[in-house]
This record gives sequence, C-alpha cells and structure tokens, in this order.
Amino acid sequence: MIKAGIIGGSGFTAGELIRILLNHPAAEIDFVFTTSKAGQPVSDIHQDLYGVTDLKFTDQINKDVDVLFLCLGHGNSSRFLEEHPFADHTKIIDLSNDFRLHADAHFQGKQFIYGLPELNREQIEKADHIANPGCFATAIQQAILPLAAQGMIHSDIHVNAVTGATGAGASLSDTTSFVWRDNNFSHYKAFNHQHLGEINQSIAQLQHGFDKAVHFIPNRGNFSRGIFATVYTHFEGDLSKAQSIYRNFYKHAAFTHISERPIHMKQVVNTNNCLIHLEKHGDQLLITSTIDNLLKGASGQAVHNMNLIYGLEETLGLEFKASYF
Repeated sequence: MIKAGIIGGSGFTAGELIRILLNHPAAEIDFVFTTSKAGQPVSDIHQDLYGVTDLKFTDQINKDVDVLFLCLGHGNSSRFLEEHPFADHTKIIDLSNDFRLHADAHFQGKQFIYGLPELNREQIEKADHIANPGCFATAIQQAILPLAAQGMIHSDIHVNAVTGATGAGASLSDTTSFVWRDNNFSHYKAFNHQHLGEINQSIAQLQHGFDKAVHFIPNRGNFSRGIFATVYTHFEGDLSKAQSIYRNFYKHAAFTHISERPIHMKQVVNTNNCLIHLEKHGDQLLITSTIDNLLKGASGQAVHNMNLIYGLEETLGLEFKASYF
C-alpha cells in the first residue's frame, strides 16, 4: 500500500483528498497534518466523514511516507519543505502555485513537473515531484491546448469563466459568506489572474513562438463548487475540423470528453471529468469547458498524478463521486 501524508488538512482540497484516499484500493492515509487542529477528529472539520474514519489531525510528521500531498496556501509549500525535509524516496505532489512555472520548478535539488496529465503524461509517469495545476488553469487549458498542439492559435484568446465559492478556500472573507454570495455574481482579478502564467507557459510548450494575449475574466458564482469556462478565438476551418482536432488530442485521456451536445456544470460536479463542447460562429471557435474545481481542478487531479507515478490504472480511486456537497 502507498502510505500518504497530507499537509494542511483542514481545507476543502484536503477534505476531498481524504475522501478519495479513504476509498483508494492502493493507498492509505498515514497522517493528516495541521497545527491548528492537532488532536481533533478529522470528522470535526470534514463532517461528512463522521462514522467513516477515526483519523485525527496531528502536528507530527512521518518523513518516510511514500507520497506527500501539500494542501497549503500559495507561498507556503516552499516554506514548509525548507523547514521539513522528507526522505529521498518520498514523492511530493504540491497543490499550491509555488512550483508551477518553469522559473520556480527547481527547488532544493528537486525538479517539479507540471502535473496536467493531458499535457505531460509521460513526464509525470517518471516524476518524483509534481506541481498540480490550478483549477481555472485546468479548465482553460483543456479548452485551448488542442489548438496549440496544431499551431493554430493565430489571434488573441478570450476567456470568461466562473467558479464556485470553494474556489476561494475555506477561510472566511467578505466575498465568501453566504449573505454575500447568495443571489450574487461578480468578477475579480480581471486580466491579471495568477493562473495566466501557467496557461501561457503550457500554450507555448505546444505552440512555439506563441505571442498572442489570453484575455481572462474570472467570475465568482453563487454555488459551492464547479468551474464553467467559455473560450473563443479565431479559427480557420469548419466545426468538423475542430471536432476532429479535439477528439484526436484527447483520444487517450481518461477524464476529458468531447460532447456533441451543449454542456452544463452539473454534469461534472463531484467527478474528476472535464467536458468540452465546440461551436463555430462565423470565424470564431467557441469552446466551453467545465470541471469540478476541487476534483479535476485540485485533489482528483493530484490522485490521478499519483496513480501515474506509481504505474497504477489512472482512474483508480476516481471512478465515483467523491464528495457530498
């Protein structure tokens, strides 16, 4: 069995990770680390696990675990690893943005591979350290990378995407309370969202010399979980050509599916799937993409990466709906 440690155990992504690993046939949870909740039952925070597990949060670390999942806030993973060295054989999967960009991927002699399986599957299979992609970045890249792989992005890309309240994390803020979110909608970080760096990096990886802009408007929705992205750009060719490009790009992808019908977010919530739909409007290709931000956009993708690293069936432990809300 793969012994897993989880750092930062009280947040939404850690909760999803715990739910998945408790039911994973090839992995078991060795510890769930958090200093603020040490000694408390995990089910005190992740309350749907009451009666499911007797795990308790701990402030003690087993440095010899097989795989370590870092579910920490951005900027905290590198600090944690500086203060807590782990065994050479320990695989590390980081869910923050600390190591996603090439400039940050080398850390303490470790090489972090960008963990989008549809882009870097072969590298992931050989990796010891993974930088898990961002949630918005996952949904948007799934929508545009097939075009980049064909060198067919010749104009700016326009993106409008909405995420649920869990995308902001478990900490309370002015824009995460029920009173603020209910019957409400707003945008934030227009044109300068932190996920743009990894999006542009991945496009350039497939389409060398890419120099167009990605105009991204992120939005807050009044629902708990999920991301729905609408993307459009100039495309020379008809709809059938576009569909052929996308189906060929994702022909071996376990969780990404091209739908001939218009898609909606409830089709993927509580799954590790990504659904994509294509439409042609004049000279513009409209691509819609939807994922669960906590699964395909975070913890589900992290376990997918773990499966690939250990040579397991990539869908192992991810065939079911992993959460309750």
